[in-house]
Amino acid sequence: MDVDEAKRLLEDAGYKTAGPTRLNNDSGHQLRVEGAVVNVFDNGNVQVQGKPVALAAVKAALAIGDTTLSRSPKGRPAPPPASNREVFVVYGHDSDARTQLEAMLRRWDLEPLILDQLPSEGATLIEKLEKYAREDVRFAVVLATPDDEGNVRGKPDEKKLRARQNVVLELGVLLAKLGRPRVAILLKDQEHMERPSDLQGLIYLAFSEDVDEVKVTLAKEMAKQGIEIAVGRL
Repeated sequence: MDVDEAKRLLEDAGYKTAGPTRLNNDSGHQLRVEGAVVNVFDNGNVQVQGKPVALAAVKAALAIGDTTLSRSPKGRPAPPPASNREVFVVYGHDSDARTQLEAMLRRWDLEPLILDQLPSEGATLIEKLEKYAREDVRFAVVLATPDDEGNVRGKPDEKKLRARQNVVLELGVLLAKLGRPRVAILLKDQEHMERPSDLQGLIYLAFSEDVDEVKVTLAKEMAKQGIEIAVGRL
């Protein structure tokens, strides 16, 4: 399904649509209707997100089943997933790393929940995070990239690169809601980067330039939580 077909189906069902607008990661287009957003990706997949009361009606308008979040490029409904394949993604200012991670998750047949692509509906950032980091989301990946720098007060010679404070805050929320085994922290440039936390038992996966460097280890961590990744997609 392409964005024009999705828009036509929604308007035929009586919805007033806003858009399409290009997604921030340039992977497709977004349409907005009352209570929901519809992301139509260039590979033909369709993702519907928003208020629970609106989801069923919007999916019905797009001929998407209750548990199905995508259609094949030829327009045939995709088979429903065996379990929830949504993965929450937290990131800072490194847009390249975010794009690499999103592409990898989609290659694995997962649906990344990216905060700035989800409807705010007047909610604050923390309310938005709490709303979408639901218990049925099986896993979260936090991109800790060297966006800021800082040092202990009075010790400017010990300055280190750090993740942004909002990333550290969102990491804490996800750890509280999902639990440590279901949150992986991808740490870029570990040699020069300060870890967001020195708590023991957190899943840190270090990479230098490309998120793909930790794909095997990340897939294994997800598999422990029941999210199987086909070997051929790695």
